[in-house]
Amino acid sequence: MKHNHDMSAWPIEGGGPARGRRGRGGPPFGPGGPGGPGGRGHRGGGRGRGRGDVRAAVLVLLAEEPRHGYDLIRAIEERTDGAWAPSPGSIYPTLQSLQDEGLVQVEEVDGRRTASLTDEGRAWIEDNAPDQERLFAVERGRAAHREVMVELRALSEAVTHVIRSVDTPEATARATEILASARKDLYRVLAED
Repeated sequence: MKHNHDMSAWPIEGGGPARGRRGRGGPPFGPGGPGGPGGRGHRGGGRGRGRGDVRAAVLVLLAEEPRHGYDLIRAIEERTDGAWAPSPGSIYPTLQSLQDEGLVQVEEVDGRRTASLTDEGRAWIEDNAPDQERLFAVERGRAAHREVMVELRALSEAVTHVIRSVDTPEATARATEILASARKDLYRVLAED
C-alpha cells in the first residue's frame, strides 16, 4: 500500500479529478472551507442533513473498516434505508477536512484512494461515541412523502400516456373516472385520520 496525503485526485461526480477551489471539476477542499475546522458544510444529497452529520457518519464508518468515497455513500444510504445519500460533493471535502485534522489517512488500495482512521481518529470515536441509531435514523415521514410524490409523478405520466395514445371519448371518460375516484379516496384518508 502506498501512503498518499494528496487528495486532489479524489474522484468527483463524473469521474474527473478535483480541480481546486474554483475549478469546474470539484468542490472546494481544505480547512476553512465547508466542513473544515470551524466551518459549516452544505447539505448532502438534498436530504436535509448538514455536513456535521456527514463528518460523524464518515468517522463512524471508518472506525469499522477502511473505505473509499463511494463505499461511504453506499453505506450511509444502506443504513438509512435510502433516506439519506450524501453526494460526492459532500463526502470528498469531508474526507479532505478529516485528513487535514489528522483524523484520517489515505492510502492507495487496489487502485482506489481509501481512507482509514488514524490513532487520533480512533481516539475521537472513543471520546465522542456518536449515537449511531440517531446518526443514521431514517426520516420516515419525509421518506413516506417522497414515496407519495414518486407515485404522483408516475400517475401523471400514466395519464399523459393514456390521453396521447388512446385519444377517444371513451378512454378520456374512463381516465377521468379513475382520477375522480382516486381523489375521493384520498379525501377519505383525510376524514379517517
